[in-house]
Amino acid sequence: MRQKIEFISGKNQLSGLLETPETDIKFYALFAHCFTCGKDVAAASRISRALMAKGIAVLRFDFTGLGNSDGDFANSNFSSNIQDLVAAADFLRANYQAPKILIGHSLGGAAVLGAAKDVPESTAVITIGAPFEAAHVAHNFAMHIDEIEQQGQAEVSLGGRKFTIQKQFLDDINSYDTNHLRQLKKALLVMHSPVDTTVKITEAEKLYRAAMHPKSFVSLENADHLLSNKRDSEYVAEVISAWASRYVLTEAESYHANVRQGHVLVEEKDHKFMQHVSTNSHYWLADEPLKVGGKNAGPDPYEHLLAGLGACTAMTLRMYAQRKQLPVQHIKVELTHTRDYQQDCVDCETKAQGIEAIVRNISYQGDLDEQQQARFLEIADKCPVHKTLHNSVIVKSRLLK
Repeated sequence: MRQKIEFISGKNQLSGLLETPETDIKFYALFAHCFTCGKDVAAASRISRALMAKGIAVLRFDFTGLGNSDGDFANSNFSSNIQDLVAAADFLRANYQAPKILIGHSLGGAAVLGAAKDVPESTAVITIGAPFEAAHVAHNFAMHIDEIEQQGQAEVSLGGRKFTIQKQFLDDINSYDTNHLRQLKKALLVMHSPVDTTVKITEAEKLYRAAMHPKSFVSLENADHLLSNKRDSEYVAEVISAWASRYVLTEAESYHANVRQGHVLVEEKDHKFMQHVSTNSHYWLADEPLKVGGKNAGPDPYEHLLAGLGACTAMTLRMYAQRKQLPVQHIKVELTHTRDYQQDCVDCETKAQGIEAIVRNISYQGDLDEQQQARFLEIADKCPVHKTLHNSVIVKSRLLK
């Protein structure tokens, strides 16, 4: 799912896109685009979508003065890029979950390295075609540097577009050193093409040598700087997903609850609809659909109820078939519930409960005669969960503090 988002950085409102998987979210990532590119550049878009397909939510946004974000590019600089990244991480932390990985393309790679110390939840940083030093970007307008130094600014052409570069931009990029690389204290993945003509492969070598372990290098053979070939972007996402799994704990790995055998623990995750669900041996998420304000990160409450009945039905029928040596190769149970949970809750304090029905369709592969089929249905009604639903179950609630 793609969602437009806006957040504040300094005095400017920045525009971004949050790509979230339809299934469970493993973790969040923050993506920084290349110099003067914007969030919609092909590489950023393709890598984000490919990571989303791997279960990773990705926020990409336009830096100050670019794309749909407020501000004047001429007044922005490398420091403001870092400030924008920290603001984006703050937005994710406040509204979703702090990013576990930071990804930067070209100058965006240098920016995420600079911002990493201010995103303590992040455990890994990935650079793609990134320079060793921020000052490297000046080679893109080298013929205008004297004019910028003397006149205070110059209009330059970058990627076929006109930009104003001020002297403060030069002063800012020249003020950054690379000492922070040795204090990164996060896993680093350096990805670079040996045929990159915009940022030479020697920049990747410098990055790799300066950083401390754990660190990795992956060559993007035959890829250009902007990863114009779709396959290169998809490959980058594949590698990031696999590599990050070694350094990033997913929700199921990072959340731990001590639950006694036979108990189920449900605990809020986002203080809205999403819930941690734990047993003695298993963990998953419960949530509500997007249409009622949830994030669809897991089954809703009634889907859990139907799943319990369906699983119990299939298990009971399988045990019966095995005991009676019936020729049943496969059993499938599909269930529906006639009430809308969200609508029920609106008037649950004032309205009398209506009649409910669960429709349970049982399919099987095998050769049963009419008598065996009738008995099969009878056995389905004898599954323990079915009996529980038909009994007058008493739910005893206690409020604990």
